[in-house]
Amino acid sequence: MFTGIVEETGSIESSTPTATGIRLVIAAKLVAQDLKLGDSLAINGCCLTLVKRSRKGAKTLLSFDLLKETWLRTNLQFLRPGATVNLERALAAGGRFGGHFVSGHVDGVGRISKWERAGADHVLDVEAPAEVRRFVVFKGSICVDGISLTVSGTTKKGFRLWIIPHTFAVTNLRARKVGDIVNLEADLLGKYVDQLLDRRMSATGSKRRRRAQ
Repeated sequence: MFTGIVEETGSIESSTPTATGIRLVIAAKLVAQDLKLGDSLAINGCCLTLVKRSRKGAKTLLSFDLLKETWLRTNLQFLRPGATVNLERALAAGGRFGGHFVSGHVDGVGRISKWERAGADHVLDVEAPAEVRRFVVFKGSICVDGISLTVSGTTKKGFRLWIIPHTFAVTNLRARKVGDIVNLEADLLGKYVDQLLDRRMSATGSKRRRRAQ
């Protein structure tokens, strides 16, 4: 479980095909201090398991194995060596919960359609697939590249976010531009409520059909 509060940005060192998927290697500082083999790390909001630690000069390198399903569902497939990624360790028991419930399971990818400065802040518009848009509500939570953000408006194709200077400075948003692909995770509570309502409506419909017969 994560909160969507990015701890630091790291960089892609390499991504190499393997017999079973992709070996992704990133360079990190803060999160590498106490991360152990088998621990979880959210990379651009995608929960991955650390399989190897190594050193390359002054760099600490962290290696992760991705299934092709994960690779094809996230924007990690588009990132080249040197690209900036958002990093967050799993929430520790008793830790501060500053964002919202984030599972690290990416629902899909979106595309930045507007990204511009507005005074001291920035305005970010994201086009999202229908399976994500159905869970996006005004003033609700959305996770974009692992960042917990509040929806300020919805559109037919996506949603709008306002980015404060601090978020811009400490996340990979500072390196983003229009057309870039971002990972999206819809609000976890919304997905559970939606599924429960679907099941209840399906069950009610079945009972009505049986009574009609």
